[in-house]
Amino acid sequence: MRWFARTGLVALIMTTLGGSSGAAAPIFYTDLLARPRPAATKIVSYGPAEQQRGSLFLPTAKGPHPVVVLIHGGCWLAKLPGPELMDYAAADLQHRGYAVWNIGYRRLGHDGGGYPGTFLDVGRAIDALQRLAPDSQLDLTRIVLAGHSAGGQLALWAAARPHLPNQSPLYHSRPLTVRGVVSLSGILDLEDYRAHGAAVCGGPKTIDRLTGATARGNADVYADTSPARLLPIGVPYAIISADLDEIVPPEFGTRFAAKARAAKEAPHEIIIAGAGHFELIDPQSAAWKRIVAEIDRLSRR
Repeated sequence: MRWFARTGLVALIMTTLGGSSGAAAPIFYTDLLARPRPAATKIVSYGPAEQQRGSLFLPTAKGPHPVVVLIHGGCWLAKLPGPELMDYAAADLQHRGYAVWNIGYRRLGHDGGGYPGTFLDVGRAIDALQRLAPDSQLDLTRIVLAGHSAGGQLALWAAARPHLPNQSPLYHSRPLTVRGVVSLSGILDLEDYRAHGAAVCGGPKTIDRLTGATARGNADVYADTSPARLLPIGVPYAIISADLDEIVPPEFGTRFAAKARAAKEAPHEIIIAGAGHFELIDPQSAAWKRIVAEIDRLSRR
């Protein structure tokens, strides 16, 4: 692995991925961003900050439309790419008849990012669908959340909001309910990733900043932030991992699935062979059809 600067961002090139010398190496996020970027139907703000906005991709057919909320990853860090990485998947799902709400949110390095701002932004962005529904013909009974990497953590966290402790700053008395969640290489157990996660995301320091560990003193900082501590989630969900992923290896998904089963849930665990971290958000990848099938299943199409 080696680091280099590209257009002001720090990018990790994973030269060790890809298995045998005859196999194609997994793509990196720069490969996605090198493609022409699809245009959204409209951009909508849900708060005053620059990051508090989402891209809405609407089908041309008459609604009501089932909804997919896309939540990007990037280690919760402002210095890495954000919602633009999900525009490619958004356009593909739009053409399949979904209304897609690709959301941004404040991250570590943005004013107000971290705890509680990052979490509050994701919740507010999802709840904003109630305001968008009439004009955009959205079917709010058929919402599926799909989050990648750090976004997988935020997606499953958002689905579990009804279980948040009442005293938490993240608590909302009436969060919008969702039908299901698809986690794409999601970081679903913050304690596990803090202990064993890849250095590319900044190690324990990043998790501590995300959960507000320093400012919160003796508080149990995972009780309202980590999906593993909010089990049972209460909605169906799929845990999709990639066997060549070195950022969130499939062992993290497997360990979370074991905890979920111990909590009497039945997560649909899938490990896709021959795929890396970013193939799971690439509509041109072989993995994408399997992911769409899970979205369809949870949306009951």
